[in-house]
Amino acid sequence: MDNKVLLAGIAAFIICAIQGPFVIPFLQRMKMGQTEREEGVASHLKKAGTPTMGGVMILSSVVLVSLFFVRDYPHIVPVLISTVGFGLIGFIDDYLKVIKKDSDGLLPKQKLVLQFLVTIIFAFYVNFLTDVSFEILIPFLKGRYFNIGWFFVPLLFVVVLGTVNGTNFTDGLDGLASSVTIPVAIFLSVASVVLNGGIEPIALIMVGALMGFLLFNSYPAKVFMGDTGSLALGGFVAGAAYMLNMPFFILIFGLVYLIEVVSVMIQVTYFKKTGGKRFFKMAPIHHHFELLGWSETRVVTVFTIVTTILCGIAYMAM
Repeated sequence: MDNKVLLAGIAAFIICAIQGPFVIPFLQRMKMGQTEREEGVASHLKKAGTPTMGGVMILSSVVLVSLFFVRDYPHIVPVLISTVGFGLIGFIDDYLKVIKKDSDGLLPKQKLVLQFLVTIIFAFYVNFLTDVSFEILIPFLKGRYFNIGWFFVPLLFVVVLGTVNGTNFTDGLDGLASSVTIPVAIFLSVASVVLNGGIEPIALIMVGALMGFLLFNSYPAKVFMGDTGSLALGGFVAGAAYMLNMPFFILIFGLVYLIEVVSVMIQVTYFKKTGGKRFFKMAPIHHHFELLGWSETRVVTVFTIVTTILCGIAYMAM
C-alpha cells in the first residue's frame, strides 16, 4: 500500500482531532443539544443537552483529505457522493430535531425520499461514469464473480438503504457506531488493495477520522455524531462495498448493522401482533443488553470485537 495512503489516514485523524476543541463549544453555543426520548433508557436522560451533529467533524475530515486523492483514485468519487449525500440528509434531520426540541426530525417519508434521491445519484454515477462491472463477488467461492446484469441496480437500492439505516440504528451508545465501523473500514481498505479496487485512500481516511472523533465520542461522550455521522457512515460502507463488487459481504462484516435494524423490525412487528408485548426489553438490540445490566462500554467492546472477528471471516471468504 502506498505510504501516501497511510499518511492520509493519519492526516484525517489529526484534522478531526483538532476540530474537537473548536466545534464542540460552537455546537454548545448554538444549542445543538441532543434530545433524549423519555421512553428510552433511563440512564440516557442525563445525556440530554450533549452537543450532537458532531458528524460534521468526520465528514469535513474525510472530504478535505479525500480531495487530494481524487485524481489518482477516481473510484473514491462515488463513495464520497454516497457518504456526503447521506451525511447531508442526517444534517438536515439533526438540525430539525434541535429546532423542534424533540427526538423527531424529518418525517419518515421525507427521509426515505431523500435517501432514494441520493441512492439514485450514486447508482447513476456507478453505472454510467465508472468502469465498475455488474459482477458480484460471491463469499467463500474462491474469488468467483457472478454477473447479475441489470439486477445490479435494484440490489443496489436494497443494499444501500438497508446499510444506511442499519448504521443509523447502531448509533445509540457512546462510541458504538464509530468503534464498530473502524474495523469495517480497515477491512474495506485491505479488500481494496487485494482486489485492486482503488478505494483504499477513503477507507483509511475514514479510519483516521473515526479514531479522531472517538477522542471526544467515547464514554462519557462530549459530543454525539448524530444522524449527520451515522447516515454518512452507512453511505460510506455501502458505497465502498459496491465499488468493490462485494455487497453480499456486508452480510458478514456488517452483521452488527443488520442485527440492529432487524431487531427494530422484530420489536415493532411483535408489538403490533401481540397487542403491546415486547420481544426485546428495548430496541435496537444494544439497548436490550443495557437493560440486561451491561454497561455502555461493555456493549461497545463486545460489538466491536464481534465485528472485528466478522471482518476476519469476510477476509477469508474473499
